[in-house]
Amino acid sequence: MNSLGLSVAAAGATTTGSPFHDVCCYGAGIAGNIFALVLFVSPLPTFKRIVRNGSTEQFSAMPYIYSLLNCLICLWYGLPFVSYGVVLVATVNSIGAVFQLAYTATFVAFADAKQRVKVSSLLVMVFGVFALIVYASLVLFDHQTRQLFVGYLSVASLIFMFASPLSIINLVIRTRSVEYMPFYLSLSMFLMSISFFAYGVLLHDFFIYIPNGIGTVLGIIQLVLYSYFRKGSTEDRLPLLVTQT
Repeated sequence: MNSLGLSVAAAGATTTGSPFHDVCCYGAGIAGNIFALVLFVSPLPTFKRIVRNGSTEQFSAMPYIYSLLNCLICLWYGLPFVSYGVVLVATVNSIGAVFQLAYTATFVAFADAKQRVKVSSLLVMVFGVFALIVYASLVLFDHQTRQLFVGYLSVASLIFMFASPLSIINLVIRTRSVEYMPFYLSLSMFLMSISFFAYGVLLHDFFIYIPNGIGTVLGIIQLVLYSYFRKGSTEDRLPLLVTQT
């Protein structure tokens, strides 16, 4: 996710200096990192299947490509080159980027020739876009404006990523089944989002609490739907972030 956390104080996010405030702030950020890890490892069963069968079958690499670009943008935002005092944004997205890159590389390794070329090209495009963002933000903007520029890109990227939980919510409502919405993933999305929402509020950080506030609402909706439709549903089968073409 739900990645996953961002900031905007006038000149960068800072703590108040109160020990209690600092403990709460870092506690929320660390909790968000932990819950995000659950989401990052959720596609592992799918990739074990791909490796075992030696084929990507009908699975799509697009969720991992999108997630990689999102993690890279948010990682850049969390570094001191762009923002001060939001290191936990950088840590969670650096871990996320490694996972998404590993998933994409595995997909390329087991895809057919046509898909391999397509996904490899998209991967090159992702790093090209990220390099362009880094270059433009360093060359064209001062530090404060750079934070706004990258922050708004991060929010736009995160909002785009909400298409995944929204599609799952739509599927659950249409099928009246939670088969494709595992409870532990919905719970992890909610806990990650609310943790980073608290982290952003404590830092007075618009680019953190707005997208994660939306993520919290989506997480609540998923949990409510799970509670309502779980009776009569078959066993959960697919991870939240995996889509099929």
